[in-house]
This record gives sequence, C-alpha cells and structure tokens, in this order.
Amino acid sequence: MFIQEVIVDGFKSYSQRTVIAGWDATFNAITGLNGSGKSNILDAICFVLGISNLSQVRAASLQDLVYKQGQAGITKATVTVVFNNQDASQSPIGYEHHETISVCRQVSIHSLYVFPLSFILTHYSLTHISFHRLLLEVETSI
Repeated sequence: MFIQEVIVDGFKSYSQRTVIAGWDATFNAITGLNGSGKSNILDAICFVLGISNLSQVRAASLQDLVYKQGQAGITKATVTVVFNNQDASQSPIGYEHHETISVCRQVSIHSLYVFPLSFILTHYSLTHISFHRLLLEVETSI
C-alpha cells in the first residue's frame, strides 16, 4: 500500500483545493522554491494520519492549520490521502479487494474542533484497529 494522491484544501499555505498526484510506490521527493509549501505536504499527510501533537506539524494551535488562520475567508482545512491498495499482500485484512483507501481529516476554524478521521472505502469503513496499525507505522518512521 502506498500513497496515490494527497488532496489539500485550505490547509496551511494551500488556499485552494490542490491535488498532488503521481506518487511512486518506493521513493518520492518534493522539490520547489523556498516558501512554496513543500513541508506543508508532509504536515498534511501527518495531520490526516492522526498526529495529535501539533508541534509535529509545525503549528501552535488548530487555527494555524487553516489557511491564514481563517482571516482570508477560508474557515476549514481538509486533507485527504488516497492510498493505492492494489497489492493484496500489503492490504489491511478484509480490504484486499479494494483498489484504493481514502482517509480524510478536517478542522473547522469556527469550532476549532478536529473532525474525527473519516475512512472512505467504497461503501465500507476501515476498522480502527487496521488504521491504528498504519498510524503506528507512520509515527515510528517519522
């Protein structure tokens, strides 16, 4: 299983819906000019995978995750990570027949509440245990 695309909307420096596609299964590099949002892509992935310590995504408060802290009229930040799940040998148990798994997380400036992780899996929900295993792998590799 590997990242197929990352969709950010209103998250940090990404004011508009931006789709980052073309990920490789084994190695990826994010390049660009200073201030172009390279680090925010990794922050978005960590955020959607459930990192709860805001310092790990370079933010002091939840409001810092929303584009210009909500002052530009954007009131929520949404991040979706789509995983390629075509290799059944690496799939979470019970989800071997699903080609993709999408995980979405959103924070709203009005409530400053982080909406729970949403799992979109072709009309099914990933179990908390399966996702928790994936999250542990991510936290230990950061």
